[in-house]
Amino acid sequence: MKSYLEFIKALIHIGPISTMVLIKTITLSVIYCSLMWWPPNESVCGLLSLTSFLVASGLVMFNFFSAISHGPGYLPLGWEPKDESAKSKLQYCVVCKGYKAPRAHHCRKCGRCVMKLDHHCPWINSCVGHENHSHFVFFLISAIMGCSQATVILACSLYRAVYRVRFKIDSSGGYYMFHGFDGIPVVYLGLYGFIWCLFSCGCAVGVVLGVGFLLYYQMKVILRNETTIEEWILEKANLRRRHNPQLGGFRNPYDLGWKNNFNLVMNLACLPIGDGVNWPVAAGCDQYSLTVEQLAQKSDKRRRMREYEIIEKFSGSWFPVSKGFGTFYHPPCSDESRIALQKGDRVLVTRWKKYWLYGEKFEGGTLMSPNEIPKEERPKGWFPRRCALEVANAACNDNVESDYEENIPDVPECTVNAFSDSKKDQ
Repeated sequence: MKSYLEFIKALIHIGPISTMVLIKTITLSVIYCSLMWWPPNESVCGLLSLTSFLVASGLVMFNFFSAISHGPGYLPLGWEPKDESAKSKLQYCVVCKGYKAPRAHHCRKCGRCVMKLDHHCPWINSCVGHENHSHFVFFLISAIMGCSQATVILACSLYRAVYRVRFKIDSSGGYYMFHGFDGIPVVYLGLYGFIWCLFSCGCAVGVVLGVGFLLYYQMKVILRNETTIEEWILEKANLRRRHNPQLGGFRNPYDLGWKNNFNLVMNLACLPIGDGVNWPVAAGCDQYSLTVEQLAQKSDKRRRMREYEIIEKFSGSWFPVSKGFGTFYHPPCSDESRIALQKGDRVLVTRWKKYWLYGEKFEGGTLMSPNEIPKEERPKGWFPRRCALEVANAACNDNVESDYEENIPDVPECTVNAFSDSKKDQ
């Protein structure tokens, strides 16, 4: 739970402010139109319609504020496992000066290691993690419910407002009176009111479509007991085994069946299940099956690293005009940082694009082994490809491969057969 000052600080951000403005815009427009389209003081159904919408709007705000105030749940700074032997199976965070617990990852935006990190959401200006995942999903559900109803109310109100004047007979009558529909309430909207309600209706439709897709994706990973990050890790794990069949099958160690997976996240009290460090796992797996797989993937990435020498100075600009039109018009589609470099710097590159490279700056010709605790975080980020040349036969490339092959622990067997047997027992 965040303190009061931390909560206020999180709210004063473009994401939460935009979200609150959007919610209130749609809410006020629906209230204004509902009073004319289906007056609650004249009809029980009209009262129920407006009441149900206000309940949905209230749930949106409640879960929105709860997701921010509860926070995702952070690992304590300098966290270490109780079992000393487990340290070799975990990654070390140089920023938090501690080990990353299973399913925990470091968020650059929050500056902390988050328990069961799913993603960083700009709309709540916070991560979605172990402690606020349920509130976040209920926020999505209530937003879709409220905006679906808002779309119907606003669309019907706009329709009646247009037909009120489209076939106007005289100053006292219109379409409804002309056809004998005197009992139907008439919606009166001026020019600015019409534009405002049309804008609100468009926003409501956009929320239903955009948030609906996000909710679908969230429910998919929840029913698999995955996070957005773990889905990517598992995809790479399966890719490694397609290229290396001798590694054996690998499945998500946290998948306990869709019912159990659902209950671990979703409950009416929105309370997190567990301590965020120790997790129930499927038969044939252990707490560190996925973390050891991550270390193995890091090892593969290190072996693919190539050393580059910087031949042109780069300021770290996101859109460097001086580095060519191709570089300027083809920036990486990522919020990852750009790294400022000087001529003569050395960079270990792990990702390649046509106009950009991603790597980490380093000093010297060797890299640390995985079990060696780094003293500080190395600068890393994107930089233009034209600023660097690959160093042929770099000595550090050989050192990387030998060091990592010796120190990575074996990936524990979490085979497809063992996983299937555990699901049959449920």
